[in-house]
Amino acid sequence: MILVLIDHDRGELDPLSLRALTSARALSSDVHAVVIGKDGAKVATEVGEYGAQVLHVAVNSDLTDYAPMASGRALLQLVNELKPEVVLAAGGPRGNEQLAHLAAFMDLPMAAECTTIKIGNPHEVTRARWAANIFEDALVHSDLLIASVLAFSVEPLQVGGSAEVKEFEVKLEPADTLVKVIGRASESKGGGVSLTDAKVIVSGGRGVGGPEGFGILEELAGLLEGTVGCSRVVTSSGWRPHAEQVGQTGTKVAPDLYLACGISGAMQHIAGCKNSKTIVVINTDPEAPILAYADYAIIGDLHKVIPALTAAVKAARG
Repeated sequence: MILVLIDHDRGELDPLSLRALTSARALSSDVHAVVIGKDGAKVATEVGEYGAQVLHVAVNSDLTDYAPMASGRALLQLVNELKPEVVLAAGGPRGNEQLAHLAAFMDLPMAAECTTIKIGNPHEVTRARWAANIFEDALVHSDLLIASVLAFSVEPLQVGGSAEVKEFEVKLEPADTLVKVIGRASESKGGGVSLTDAKVIVSGGRGVGGPEGFGILEELAGLLEGTVGCSRVVTSSGWRPHAEQVGQTGTKVAPDLYLACGISGAMQHIAGCKNSKTIVVINTDPEAPILAYADYAIIGDLHKVIPALTAAVKAARG
């Protein structure tokens, strides 16, 4: 049996988890899912449609929001009960963090960001290293394989079906909730579409010039029904919130269109946007590293090019 950790934000499903479910079905027809927190039961219909036969819901009065060590404790309790062959999660920051806690509790290795998995003794995995610039074949010597699936390495496949919902009470220790979400503030200034869901991302880097320069990017993103992203240097400078950062330490994205404006193309950033279907680069530097990944490039000043693109979109829409 394969157990898949389904990540959610107060009952809203993380779409990357559906890719992990698809990977699980390639390994076994016996797939169970688990969510942490009572609100997670809201995703039962979706996980059933993507192949989970059972959705286990970890409940505790302290599980009201994201608490990674508490998640690891809940997973440990369920793993000891169900004895799965593999525990999978989506290879995003939260999935990797929660599985790492499970592995630490069990004193077992964890294989992060895998592209292929073969169950055996030992287990065989191929995993991304160095921001997916190289791929490593590795053997995992453990009865239980704990692994995350590289983001966007598999397309989610809906198969129909429904999941039986089973709640279980988690026994937590005081230390399990020392790290937890205690409050939230709205940071995004985009059009209300998240980076992971957006079909169009208009992303800015150092070349935007400052926080005020993102106004033209926001306007274009709004017209294209997309959202705004940025590079790490932008968030480090305090121009935009970390929630908008695209990259290895930000969010990995795969939109239909990624418009990179004034971004040089450090490998950290490329790791986050390389799965985009079409990459358009606007840059004054014809030698910028990001051009090697571009489907189309405009060598020019983004402060002139973006307004021209915005005007053309408005004209096309009458």
